[in-house]
Order: sequence, then C-alpha cells, then structure tokens
Amino acid sequence: MPDAPVAGRTGWQLSFPVSEPTPVTVTDDTPPPAAVLPVSAVNAGNAVNEGNTATNLGSILRELVETVVLTLVIFFLVRTVMQNYRIDGISMEPNFQNGQFLIINKLSYRLGEPQRGDVIVFHYPRDPSRDFIKRVIGLPGQTVEVRSGQVIIDGKPIDEPYGPAPGSYDAAPTLVPANQLFVLGDNRNNSSDSHSWGLLPMDKVIGRAIVSYWPPNAWRIISNPVAASP
Repeated sequence: MPDAPVAGRTGWQLSFPVSEPTPVTVTDDTPPPAAVLPVSAVNAGNAVNEGNTATNLGSILRELVETVVLTLVIFFLVRTVMQNYRIDGISMEPNFQNGQFLIINKLSYRLGEPQRGDVIVFHYPRDPSRDFIKRVIGLPGQTVEVRSGQVIIDGKPIDEPYGPAPGSYDAAPTLVPANQLFVLGDNRNNSSDSHSWGLLPMDKVIGRAIVSYWPPNAWRIISNPVAASP
C-alpha cells in the first residue's frame, strides 16, 4: 500500500543584547581628576570602542551565516541518502502496521544488489505518484510461482522466516528478467503486488527500509532474516 512521506522543519532563533554607553556628567564644582585626557584622546578611545563593537557584530553575523549554511548542507546530504515514510494500509502486516514510520536508505542499491527478504519502498509502476512498500521475493533470473499461497522459486518451496500472513491464491510461474523484481506484501491476501500487477522495474525502487522509529514500541533496526540465515 502507498506510504506518505513526512517532512519536518526546524526553526532557529538567535538574539543578543545591545547596550548603550552610560552618559558621564561633569559639573563645575567637581574637582578635576588627577589626570585628564585631552579631547582628542577621548574621541580616539570612542572610535576604538565603536570599531570593536562593529567587529564583534560582524563576527557574530558571520558565525550565524556559517552555521545556517552548514545546517542546510547537512540537511540536504541526509535527505539525499535517507528519507522517512509512514505506512498507510495493512499490506505488510503482521510485520509492519498501519501508521508506522520507517527510514529508507536511498543508496542501498547503488552500493549493492537487492536480496530476497529486503523490505523496499518504490513508485507504483501503474501510478508513479503513489509509493508502495513490499518485500523482495524474486530476483533477476529466478522463476517465481505461488501455489495455494506457497511461494516456489526455481521449482522449490522457499522458507520465509519473516513470517508473512499466509495467502490462499495461485500465481503462474514468472521468469524475472534483468533489472526487475518480484515483490509481495507480507499480508498476502490483502496486498496489491507482483501477483496482481506484475514485475517491478528496478528504476522504480526508492530504497530499502532500515529503521522503524515510530511508534516507540516498534523501534528497531530492520534486518533481513533471509540474508542473515546460513
């Protein structure tokens, strides 16, 4: 089922006080101080103080600009690699629930190949404006078949340690060509996936789910039990 991206935004606010110099009053009946600076020296001192204030203000503004620029660079770098999604629907139950938030690694398949058992997010081939989440079942070069809910790859029933909700349908043998995947939802009888609309082109894949972060009781690293098995 499609997932809805969630975006966040962080606001920054900085403030700093600016105080005016306290005026000095001199009366005629006050004895002069032991040492009196000439007017020119006093003016020079004021000029030095004003210069320091301008320098400090410029330094603060420069640091503020540098902080904002660095924050934006980090933000865009993170968004290039990661993206968060909210699951909308029940197609991945019992392993992923409606309303659950996930982090997707968008570089996973630029640095490596997909494996059976990976949970991926992709643009729905029939409507790329919608994003789906499913599990990789068949890889290029493999023949995938479903008999009464049992997934069969290259003529052999497969073990699915992630424990999908069993299906009851049949799907004719399908040879997965290069640069395509056969994907299924974990809730087999309640999922729109390759058994109903066909194969998934690799160029539609957004990335692999790596972390579940909300709700808190669902927080976990999303591992692939198939890849981890001997």
